[in-house]
Amino acid sequence: MPAINLGMPSAPPPVLAPRRKTRNFQVGSVGVGSDHRVSVQSMTTTKTHDINGTLQQIAELTASGCDIVRVACPTDKDAEALKIIAMKSQIPVIADIHFQPKYVFAAIDAGCGAVRVNPGNIRQFDDKVGEIAKAASDAGVSLRIGVNAGSLDKRVMDKYGKATPEALVESAVWEASLFEEHGFHDFKISVKHNDPVVMVQAYQMLAERGDWPLHLGVTEAGPAFQGTIKSSVAFGALLSQGIGDTIRVSLSAPPAEEVKVGNQLLESLNLRPRKLEIVSCPSCGRAQVDVYTLADDVTAGLEGMTVPLRVAVMGCVVNGPGEARDADLGVASGNGKGQIFVKGEVIKTVPEDQIVETLIAEANRLAEEMERESDGDAQAASAPVVSVS
Repeated sequence: MPAINLGMPSAPPPVLAPRRKTRNFQVGSVGVGSDHRVSVQSMTTTKTHDINGTLQQIAELTASGCDIVRVACPTDKDAEALKIIAMKSQIPVIADIHFQPKYVFAAIDAGCGAVRVNPGNIRQFDDKVGEIAKAASDAGVSLRIGVNAGSLDKRVMDKYGKATPEALVESAVWEASLFEEHGFHDFKISVKHNDPVVMVQAYQMLAERGDWPLHLGVTEAGPAFQGTIKSSVAFGALLSQGIGDTIRVSLSAPPAEEVKVGNQLLESLNLRPRKLEIVSCPSCGRAQVDVYTLADDVTAGLEGMTVPLRVAVMGCVVNGPGEARDADLGVASGNGKGQIFVKGEVIKTVPEDQIVETLIAEANRLAEEMERESDGDAQAASAPVVSVS
């Protein structure tokens, strides 16, 4: 078989819109704002005072590609656990605070990367802004002003009657102005709603009001299928306009699933380098092989692969050869057999019952070659330059 060039293109992949310019700050080791990539967040489901259980779940989230993790802090026991969790977590920890301002200060003292505050349900929050701003600034801790449709300040609800986009934005801008009056600017804002249309309108309005980094979320999005659809619609609409600096896909599902969906969404918009991508046809009356099973088995066999490999699993002769030829690796199937393509060239034809094992073997071979190329490029880049005068 002839040598195949696996080099990655030098030009960055196209995006639908440039990122909206925002201020920048740190959440622990992760930069937030338009100078940094869009980060993916999730939240632990454990009781935070269960330190071992919480750290185990954080490790699972980290392995899934989570950048920042949020933990609940409703009790004194949870607040006491924050210091150990923040110290031992592999990724920055955000403490999620509601109702009692004392836990804001406990989280700052514990060394959390950031604190999420909900102005709508923290008692006498506005009176505490100056103290919170000073404590956070002194400790180098950032904040998220998290406005939620379900817990808007009573004054705002009385004015608007319900959680309209205008109500969400007015609450967020008011709280932001209080922190800025105290010279504190290291915060992002979220204005979450369970209706993607209301949520998108609120973020669009908020993006026009200031240069704050924005954390995107559809709150109470629902079970995995519904929540994925709602979040994808809302995030896609905003990110395609350059709006959004961190995201959390809220699902009634294990937190690692939130991270998986979030990363895939960003990869689909070219806001993250694409990793493994399976292209497969939906099947139809033209299909001459079991496309569903082929695609599922190939996906399962390549689970965990992180190199940017595009694999096409096609079931008929109409679009199959073209898609398979365009992918890094592909199969065009028909009459109980499949033509295997690598970088546009047919390398072999195999029976249907050998398609999956052949694709997996070729994918692993290509991945190893790509990793060797990547390691060689990295070594070349780091090699000392010797000049001779």
